[in-house]
Amino acid sequence: MSGLFDLSGKIALVTGGSRGLGYQIARAFAEHGADVVVSSRKVDACEAIAREIEGLGRRALAYACHMGHWSEIDGLVEAAYGTFGRIDILVNNAGMSPVVPSSAAATEELFDKVVSLNFKGPYRLSALVGTRMVSQGGGSIINVSSVGSIIPRAAFGPYAGAKAALNAITVAHSQEFGPKVRVNAILPGAFRTDIAKAWPKDKEANLQAAIPRYGEPHEIVTTALYLASDHSSYTTGAMIRVDGGRRD
Repeated sequence: MSGLFDLSGKIALVTGGSRGLGYQIARAFAEHGADVVVSSRKVDACEAIAREIEGLGRRALAYACHMGHWSEIDGLVEAAYGTFGRIDILVNNAGMSPVVPSSAAATEELFDKVVSLNFKGPYRLSALVGTRMVSQGGGSIINVSSVGSIIPRAAFGPYAGAKAALNAITVAHSQEFGPKVRVNAILPGAFRTDIAKAWPKDKEANLQAAIPRYGEPHEIVTTALYLASDHSSYTTGAMIRVDGGRRD
């Protein structure tokens, strides 16, 4: 697909890029020609992926940043622009999805952590990068949301609410930064990443979906490549479900 989704000369920033879907996206961008800023909370994890990307012949920057901490995000942006001079593709992937026994049992600390990481951080990072993208003449912002944002359940109410807010700013930012910058969201279903190890063993067998299985991490890559590339030049403010046709 390297010819179809050519990202040569592009600079991508991927949050939560050291594992799971973020890792798959960061590596795919590098394989298709992009240089990549890999960010997550742990610098050693970022550095390992950066070395892997450099092994593909691309440039990479590892930068530790907690996306739930507003004050750290400016440093990430300055490091990325200081190293590469621009960002063409931003992927807001970092997130957390804890289960709560009930709404009353959810603590304020947990609620704030979920909202900060899944909504506040992407809002701030998109605001900073999107504004610069407009000045540089264009770019693509990809928010990794969740099918839970449109099919919420009580057990993950704070997460579903935060991801629904992420959907809302996807549309708002597409209007604010358009027409030069495109802003879209991917809504994944259940994927076989690190987090799946903690799910109930019968969860996959009981999925109510047109394709009743977990998605494999590589199956989200083509959607991210499409949104990152010029082939999606008329796609903005969109919510693209990659969930196997979930019904519940």
